[in-house]
Amino acid sequence: MPDQPLQAFAPPSALLSYLPTSISQGTVAGWFLLFVLVFWAIYTLVAIYHWLKYSHASLVAIPAIAVHLGVSFVLIVYALSGTLFI
Repeated sequence: MPDQPLQAFAPPSALLSYLPTSISQGTVAGWFLLFVLVFWAIYTLVAIYHWLKYSHASLVAIPAIAVHLGVSFVLIVYALSGTLFI
């Protein structure tokens, strides 16, 4: 155990020097999470299309897709807002 108390996380100062001063860290984080959301949405739609097209006889397909979308929606809303709406 270190004898020093824990310090709060601080982003690297060298990384922040490349950002314009008018853009806050929260804005950058929000846009990054939005990019992840858009990538996830496109990837999920393609995966659902292929799963339904090639495995439509499976009894697990529709419930698994529904659970995936529900859990993912909750996680994305929590990531973007910081509040759990359950």
